[in-house]
Amino acid sequence: MKTLFLVRHAKASKDDPELPDQDRPLTERGRNDAPKMGRRLAKRGLKPDLILSSPAKRALVTAEAIARTLDYQPKDIMTNNELYVSEADNLLDIIHGFDDKLEDVMLVGHNPALDELAHRLSSKIDHLPTCAVVRLSFDTQSWSAVGTTKPAKVQLDYPKSA
Repeated sequence: MKTLFLVRHAKASKDDPELPDQDRPLTERGRNDAPKMGRRLAKRGLKPDLILSSPAKRALVTAEAIARTLDYQPKDIMTNNELYVSEADNLLDIIHGFDDKLEDVMLVGHNPALDELAHRLSSKIDHLPTCAVVRLSFDTQSWSAVGTTKPAKVQLDYPKSA
């Protein structure tokens, strides 16, 4: 079984138009929502083998906040520039490249690519609000099957859903 978690970064600030997009920080709501979602994942017993994040500040801060609640060392989070400005096909290529020894992997990134990928993998998902977490479990032993096999289980959670 391979389980993929797609996480859209928490709410980011648009207050400073001079700030480069990659450097946009989280809003207060975003700084509260990220650990909140992490705690929900921790209650479900999630122990990711890998957290891979966009290098953009808002995504990386989201990943770090979630990681801390899951006893995953923030220093172990890997970044990939392809998660910053990407398309669903690029994200799928990244997933197909995962080592098959990994069982639970979390990608932290941005819309519209995450929306597109989530919908492609499951028609049950049509929109990811900020800090949404999609859990997709695939009955396979290889990450290369993701996208050609339908997920056995799909869950969507986001801060305002509970």
